[in-house]
Amino acid sequence: MDKWRNIFNPSSVFVPLGAIVLGLLSGAVIMLLGGYNPVDAYQALFRKVFGSPYDIGETIRTITPLLFTGLAVGFTYRAGLFNIGADGQYIMGMTGAAIVGIKLQLPWFIHAPLAVLVGAIFGGLWAALVGYLKASRGVNEVISSIMLNWIALYLSNYLLRALLLEPGQQRSYFIHESASVSIGWLSRALENARMDWGIFIGLIGAIVFYFLLWRTKQGYELRAVGLNPDAARYAGINIKSSIVKSMFIGGVFAGLGGVFEVLGVFHYQVLSAASSGYGFDGIAVALLGGNHPVGIVFASILFGTLTYGSAGMNFSADVPTEIVRIVIGAVIFFVASHGIIQGIVKPFMASRRKLDKKGAA
Repeated sequence: MDKWRNIFNPSSVFVPLGAIVLGLLSGAVIMLLGGYNPVDAYQALFRKVFGSPYDIGETIRTITPLLFTGLAVGFTYRAGLFNIGADGQYIMGMTGAAIVGIKLQLPWFIHAPLAVLVGAIFGGLWAALVGYLKASRGVNEVISSIMLNWIALYLSNYLLRALLLEPGQQRSYFIHESASVSIGWLSRALENARMDWGIFIGLIGAIVFYFLLWRTKQGYELRAVGLNPDAARYAGINIKSSIVKSMFIGGVFAGLGGVFEVLGVFHYQVLSAASSGYGFDGIAVALLGGNHPVGIVFASILFGTLTYGSAGMNFSADVPTEIVRIVIGAVIFFVASHGIIQGIVKPFMASRRKLDKKGAA
């Protein structure tokens, strides 16, 4: 029972919930100041997300990469590292999967798993490079990871041009059908929404995240390094190895996000002049989720819903899509400002405890 109280304790639930409410209220105020009706806007958002089976499927598709990058940031944060390079790891995951999916011709039961595995390893190794630089040279992971985001982008573009680019196009060849991870029956059930195995693997990833960190010796060592590196070193834990391992695992999560975008959604990769943005949104997802896998799952659902639903606000209620980003920014602000939320929640929790004591008496 104590285990479940630790996962779902009231303060960890009410603080993010309060941040979401305040963020939505802030967005409503901004819409009012801009001359828009917030009630109509939020109703349009709700209709866009749940208006049809297709919209539900596309909302899930939008949630999937946010879940993976949120897990990537949250996992490394638990080990005391700030992984701001999930975007580059995501891109490398896409590239690894695209190379295998296009260049190789194998039976489907080998091809698809191999493409997923290679993409995940590409993302993991790209993140492990950040861990190695920190462990061996003391390079701050924020600086190295954000620089590696741009290196990943241009390296990916180079590999696309050199190996995969379809002549006359700004994208690669299509992956072979044997490498696809789309789910045909689910896509048809959701009116041809672009559905794949990514959301299910992401949920399994959240379970692995929890089990690895809180139910294994290795996870205990990673958390110990994150909480107090000096004490962990005194206890005989290999700090350098833990840093590289935690970054590699985080990179695997981010790489899988890119893998399923290539193999399950688009079936090709495009030349890009800018990052996908999923890695940076993943920071917000992890922050809102308290860097806990359960919280990250719900935070990714919120962010994915707001992101996909913004089109409904734009077309049905004439609200600029930038308003949604303001709402998300307000949510992040209130989550980061724990003192504000706790100041609101604390009296409520105190009165609840008093009522519980009176009931027990």
